[in-house]
Amino acid sequence: MTGLLTLGALGASLSVDAFAAAVGKGATNQRNRWRDALRVGAVFGFFEAITPAIGWAIGLALSTWIAAVDHWIAFFLLFGVGGHMIHAATKSDVDAGQRAQTGVWRLVVTALATSIDATAVGVSLAVMQVNILTACLIIGGITTVVATIGVMLGKHAGRYIGRYAEMLGGLTLILIGGTILYQGAFAGGGGILR
Repeated sequence: MTGLLTLGALGASLSVDAFAAAVGKGATNQRNRWRDALRVGAVFGFFEAITPAIGWAIGLALSTWIAAVDHWIAFFLLFGVGGHMIHAATKSDVDAGQRAQTGVWRLVVTALATSIDATAVGVSLAVMQVNILTACLIIGGITTVVATIGVMLGKHAGRYIGRYAEMLGGLTLILIGGTILYQGAFAGGGGILR
């Protein structure tokens, strides 16, 4: 159960980039309907689901060489992604409206760009021996829901919501990384994701 809860928190953290972009899309297109919002959410969710699998495959290929330090690698990757998210959220010249893209191809490019960080997290999932199918389904499902809600919130709530969500997501990733490091290096446990 702890593993599923942790994967849920991980999925929520990874979805905040998509949420920020979806809020921007909603803020720039005031005629959004639930069907349109769900389409945008599904595109974000798809890319957020497949990029951890790419990272997982890379991490699995390297796992025999890095088994002794896997918890450190997971920590540094999650810390780096989380720190980057916090840094991006504090930039005053970037708001959700600027993150928004229109059109199918621009939506796909935005979804891919917001899910790149999940590739690094996928490496962490491999070294922690997490079931990647379960992880991808949870991450993709959560991102679909969060991005769909983001589009509808952007329509009503304005352009600054995404920044605070991104900061919270970054802090959550750092916390998960710190917990993995503590359990792997100091407590001798198997990791919170197993």
